[in-house]
Amino acid sequence: MRFDRDIARAIDIDADPAAVWDELQSIERHVDWMDDAVAIDFHSAQRRGVGTRFVCATKVGPFRLSDEMEVTGWTEGVEIAVVHRGLVVGAGTFRLMPIDHGRRCRVTWSETLSFPWWMGGPIGASIGARVLGRIWEGNLRNLQRELRAHR
Repeated sequence: MRFDRDIARAIDIDADPAAVWDELQSIERHVDWMDDAVAIDFHSAQRRGVGTRFVCATKVGPFRLSDEMEVTGWTEGVEIAVVHRGLVVGAGTFRLMPIDHGRRCRVTWSETLSFPWWMGGPIGASIGARVLGRIWEGNLRNLQRELRAHR
């Protein structure tokens, strides 16, 4: 038995969408702004686009896991979609939307994750989703800082 939870967070970034995409599409650099991502190990020759496979060593508090991921959707400059195939399974997307006539960019990170019963059932899934949502809010702020640093 598994328990699904939808998690979505967004941030408006003071950078043009092309600059945001450049940072986001560099999967190997996600560890620079994702607090929960410890290391990324590619399991495919490619590093971009549909079919890219990698394992993200993830740490949330005292918990560590290997998040097996595969890119399942890639719309240049707009969206990256992935599936998770680890202890926690699911699907997620990063979506970019130009705002303020393309001078700024809204980044939306949304995922549907399925938590196994032994992680606390529906209560554990709810707590896990809340914790991950807070971490992702911080990660998106880190992404914003990373982009400011590159200006």
